[in-house]
Amino acid sequence: MSTVFKPVGWKVQGLVDSVESGVVQLPDLQRPFVWPKSKIRDLLDSMYRGYPVGELMFWNVSQEDSSRTISGATGRIGSHQIIDGQQRLTSLYAVFKGASVRDADYNNKTMSVAFNPLTEKFEVTNTAIEKSADWISNVSDFFANPFKVRKSYKKRYEEARGELGEDEEELIEERLGHLEGLRNYEFTVVEIQPEADKKVVADIFVRINSEGVSLKASDFILTWLSVFWPEGREKLEDFARNSRLTTQRASEIAGYSVKWTPINNFLAVDPGQLVRVLVAVGQNRAKLGDAYNSLQAKDRSTGFVVAERQDAELAKLRAALPVVLKELHWTEFIRCLAVAGFKSRKMVTSDMNILSSYALWIMGRTRFGVDLTVLRSLMARWIFMSQLSGRYTGSAETQLQKDLDRLTAIDGNLAADFVSALETVIAAELSDDFWSLRMPESLITSSAALSPAYQTYLAALNILDADMFMLDNKVQQWMDPSLPAPKGTEGHHLNPRKYLENVVGVKDLKKINQVANFAPTDWSTNIWISDREPAEYWPALVAERGLEGDRLRQQMFWHALPEDWQSMGFDEFLQERRILMAQVTRAGYERLRAGQSVASPINIIAHAATRPETNIGDLIEAGVLSAGEFLCPEDDSIRMRAEVTDDGVVVIDGHEFSTLDAAAHHAGADNVPGADFWQLDSDNDDQVSIQDLMNRASR
Repeated sequence: MSTVFKPVGWKVQGLVDSVESGVVQLPDLQRPFVWPKSKIRDLLDSMYRGYPVGELMFWNVSQEDSSRTISGATGRIGSHQIIDGQQRLTSLYAVFKGASVRDADYNNKTMSVAFNPLTEKFEVTNTAIEKSADWISNVSDFFANPFKVRKSYKKRYEEARGELGEDEEELIEERLGHLEGLRNYEFTVVEIQPEADKKVVADIFVRINSEGVSLKASDFILTWLSVFWPEGREKLEDFARNSRLTTQRASEIAGYSVKWTPINNFLAVDPGQLVRVLVAVGQNRAKLGDAYNSLQAKDRSTGFVVAERQDAELAKLRAALPVVLKELHWTEFIRCLAVAGFKSRKMVTSDMNILSSYALWIMGRTRFGVDLTVLRSLMARWIFMSQLSGRYTGSAETQLQKDLDRLTAIDGNLAADFVSALETVIAAELSDDFWSLRMPESLITSSAALSPAYQTYLAALNILDADMFMLDNKVQQWMDPSLPAPKGTEGHHLNPRKYLENVVGVKDLKKINQVANFAPTDWSTNIWISDREPAEYWPALVAERGLEGDRLRQQMFWHALPEDWQSMGFDEFLQERRILMAQVTRAGYERLRAGQSVASPINIIAHAATRPETNIGDLIEAGVLSAGEFLCPEDDSIRMRAEVTDDGVVVIDGHEFSTLDAAAHHAGADNVPGADFWQLDSDNDDQVSIQDLMNRASR
């Protein structure tokens, strides 16, 4: 039996030249470039010392329409597609060609690594290195013009350190020569031959990338699509990329005018998330493992693929894809989130809620033909209910499958049946017991950003068009990322921290920071309140703001303030306020059910999705963080520690992350900014969020 591969030696220069020309291409089945700069530094260091750095794997087949080059070269059809080693090859290309690459969010990113000829040490470039005469601050400049950089390095060194001795100059020349010799470092490339079956290629990729890495079921499906339906995978990639981009930026990347992108305030989707919606709509499956098995279409008794069954499953996805990616469907669904009172990514605490609800929205609109106005109101309440009840938290796939099965069981495709099925679920979930018992219990938390119940309470305030605490400004203005927020607007303690600590004797920050102790107001009101006890500041604040009668009653209702709350003990206050917060949330839901939500429409600008991520290296340079410190989640139910390193990354269980957002995503927090999710781990109780540290550093 002939082998499907053979090993071939490739020198670095040949590899990067072939990437630049497009002869070597990156297939769509690869994941984005995610290596931190420290990994590139270590790769160069190993190569410099002659250490092995692993094999690459290519597929020797020309498929222009299913390939994507790193460099964007389009003049030649690639004859080699990368199956394994994307991160290493992308790194080599970026360093040796001085080119920028696109990261997971499709932003251009440069890889700057420095080299010290005297110590033969590589390091990630920082401000100190750039100022030092001992370093070549960017080896890309050296590879671009070795003679020029040699000359300028020696000149700069002599200006700072004095004239070079003969031995010293010889040593520098020798080591720079060794650095330049990295062009000739030889990689072993395992080349899969053109006659290899696509199923074999897909299987090889899955097996290789499963070693040491926990692949998700969506990765397996994307791999399958990349081999058997590359055009479909490309459309998923484009939609995911464009969910992070304005039309202007998408046009720049595409090279032609893009009239619409799925950019929004709630979710920058990735292809794997779109797969979940695709198989739900197309295959009526929520469990991605089952969906993948169906696509493989193997006969259980023989183990062979049943081609007809495989074609049938693929046909289902082909039919579903244009429906899932349709501009009108996505735009109208996003409006449902706005109608439900949600304003930003931060407020929606579960991506799965968005994805599952979108799948149901599509079915309601296409399979059952529900009127758009009716569907918008229904799905707004479904989203509200799903978040509040944690419907898609935990065993999310199991729950979504039950919902899909419920719709499948409907006899016929009548719009009224779809509406009735979902209405029944909503009524069962949001029962009287839920409002009086379950919701108040779920508000016992100090993690406002991670609390579905608290964020839904805020959504209810938007539906009710509530004013902020003791202000005429609307809560909507505070939350809406498409509107300029009033200066200094934030949530503040109703029972001030120092009052609780020094007078009441409450020292536990998690109790002080209970969500039931917060109300949305502005910085000046907080300063006015200062550290005074409620019994002192509340009547004075009411008089100072001129609130009385209906206006005062409205304020107390919106902000769930019990009668004589200012005189209550702290425990009683928290308990009573949670009950009232649940009642306010219910009032918001009832307004939503009556079709009277006044949550204003939002401009779909993806303010949250496109904001710059919090880079660890920048925080170290700004003095916010220091190497050797540890971070932990603000939510103490999440048991995890992240160590800050001098490489400008945080390390969690051996995984490196260059931004707080990426580290938070690893911890399972998809909708919370990393600076809000992480706090400095301290031995004392006075732990502070990274966002607070950043705010202090900027003052």
